[in-house]
Amino acid sequence: MPVKIKNVRLEVMQTMEKSMDEILEKYLKPIEKNWQPADLMPDSSDPNFMDEVKEIQALCMDMEYDLFTVLIGDTITEEALPTYESWLMDVEGVDNVEKNGWSQWVRSWTAEENRHGDLLNSYLYLSGRVDMKEMQITTQYLISDGFDIGTDRDPYRNFIYTSFQELATNISHRRVASGAKKTGNKRLAKICGVIAADELRHANAYISFVQKILELDPSELMLAFEDMMRKKIVMPAHLMRSPGQEKGELWDHFSDSAQRCEVYTTQDYIDILTSLLETWNIGNLTGLTDEADKARSYVMRLPDRLAKIASRVKIPEQQYPFRWVKR
Repeated sequence: MPVKIKNVRLEVMQTMEKSMDEILEKYLKPIEKNWQPADLMPDSSDPNFMDEVKEIQALCMDMEYDLFTVLIGDTITEEALPTYESWLMDVEGVDNVEKNGWSQWVRSWTAEENRHGDLLNSYLYLSGRVDMKEMQITTQYLISDGFDIGTDRDPYRNFIYTSFQELATNISHRRVASGAKKTGNKRLAKICGVIAADELRHANAYISFVQKILELDPSELMLAFEDMMRKKIVMPAHLMRSPGQEKGELWDHFSDSAQRCEVYTTQDYIDILTSLLETWNIGNLTGLTDEADKARSYVMRLPDRLAKIASRVKIPEQQYPFRWVKR
């Protein structure tokens, strides 16, 4: 990336940082008022603790296999949080601003996200249906392998990615909540519901960051948007694997499970892109360079192109035997 462009990006980040106090107040909750995992789990000191655990185990045994594997995979994704924090801390401008406001955003965002893995991990431990060691091995592989999402240190590409990814995560947790609710699992429905709400709030923050960049540097943002969509938005756990597997091999099976139980589908990917195009008013942007205008044309046509491809995609019907799940 040319030095001149980098300097413009840094100036944009510094300009946005001036509003960081307002951003933190709007999109993150005070710690003392926020929910904590203990609020949603059985109290081990309560006389009824074992009865509640037995209820959790019975309800988890009744969960449809693909839906349960998606719940585990979502948990592993949340548990790989150290990767996501270190990645965001390295974004151009995050650690190069006068008040260090961007670093505060990343730390505070991480603190909220950290609750998700803690809560889901505790629930799955009590479920009695999970081989916790196998799940932990997959998690350690995922953190050790890191990820390559094609953003480099560019804040424009990173905020486009996080806008998309947080919306996708919201959908996944929300759909698992709906599936749990249908089988009478009110506790799990609430757990996934509160996590989904966090993800949507975080998505709105990153969406607002991109909106501000569009006001300050629309052509470069548009080129970054095109680049990310040509590469395709990959999910944070796209290198998920088990022992003896290639990086990403287990992710393919997890993705098939999510498609089969309609927790996160190819159509959801298209719908997220369409919603971002509308939210950012991409079709009506003005003042773009010729190159950026061509980039805009590409992303505006992309949903229809992806829909045609999606219509030809065949999802395997056979369920994959994940090592995470006790048989």
